[in-house]
Amino acid sequence: MRRRDFLTAFSLAATPFAARAQRAAGRQRIADVRLINLKTVRDVGALEPAWNPGGKMPFAVGGGSVLEIRTDQGLAGLGPGIDPGLLDAVKEQLTGKDPFDTEQHAGRLRYYAQGASYRGGACVDIALWDLIGKACGQPLYKLWGGAKDRVIPYASMIKLGTPEERACLAKKLADEGWRAIKLRLHHPEMKEDLRTVEAVRTAVGDRMTITVDANQAQSGGNWQPGVLWDYRRALETARELERLGCYWLEEPLPRYEFAQLAELNRNVAIQIAGGENNRGLHEFRQMVELGVYDVLQPEPLVMEGVTGLRKIGALAEAWGKRIVPHHGGGTLGTIATLHLVASWPHAPYWELLHDPPVGSFEHRFAIFKNPPKLTKDGFFDLPQGSGLGVELDPAVIA
Repeated sequence: MRRRDFLTAFSLAATPFAARAQRAAGRQRIADVRLINLKTVRDVGALEPAWNPGGKMPFAVGGGSVLEIRTDQGLAGLGPGIDPGLLDAVKEQLTGKDPFDTEQHAGRLRYYAQGASYRGGACVDIALWDLIGKACGQPLYKLWGGAKDRVIPYASMIKLGTPEERACLAKKLADEGWRAIKLRLHHPEMKEDLRTVEAVRTAVGDRMTITVDANQAQSGGNWQPGVLWDYRRALETARELERLGCYWLEEPLPRYEFAQLAELNRNVAIQIAGGENNRGLHEFRQMVELGVYDVLQPEPLVMEGVTGLRKIGALAEAWGKRIVPHHGGGTLGTIATLHLVASWPHAPYWELLHDPPVGSFEHRFAIFKNPPKLTKDGFFDLPQGSGLGVELDPAVIA
């Protein structure tokens, strides 16, 4: 499919939705944009991420901020907190505007208030969609098609751990109902990576889908902390993971080594996944045209929020690819990816950072009065409230 044909088809499909939604919701105008600071209720601790040896990833209940966009009719949408330095620019671009004009807002925010990943214009886009859902009185996954009302999460590991420790945790998670897990492959020697996967497979048998992440695309260049893979290691690892029945191998080579990634993909049976740090639709178009990845993993807070990811979802379906978005930052962005996965028939899993006890997803979800929870049979049911369907707990508002 040519790029022009794809974008035309997407626009035609989206236009009736926008018209119907706006008629249902009445005319709204954006009246205010503000940051709501959250107090830190409790520090939980920190983990050393496998992809950043020596670094620390903190976990707490509360802390940080959320963005609120309010209309002249009293409706409010929430999104992840932005860099405070962007707030004036965002207000200038949105005040007095129709919140339903998401394409116009995305373009203006890209130009005037893009900001850094996880703290920029993408957060504003999520708040706008929450507002749209509330104006229409529908959860977002229903507005976007409602392919399913429950999804399968995978517990995305954070630290490296030993093979024995990872196997013990995987068994515990399987006993709790988790159906899928993602392991980090960051040992200096390939044999230790494989020993981790083998130990987990032995511990859980066929009860869990196992995916693995090499995190070789963290940097846009040719250096990053930790072990660096070459093509040979990626190929040999992929073939061993096939033997162990792994579902995908994620980001086994540098971010823009599209030619090598496509060659690897042609030479292995295991699915190759990636894309969490790629920013634009044009990059994903190149990926599908070259056959780089089987599973596309865009991150809403790196791209243009939900508006950008919905286009990647359409692109993936047109090319027969699966799509499993990156985790969305842990709070409201993660809830947005939950709705996206539920809206797509070709999205088999939902990523949730969960490396308990310190790295449990429940710590970050504790800012909500009604946090989604794992069911006994290993699903997350979609929130049925309008918009994102979650409410801030007043106790965490500073």
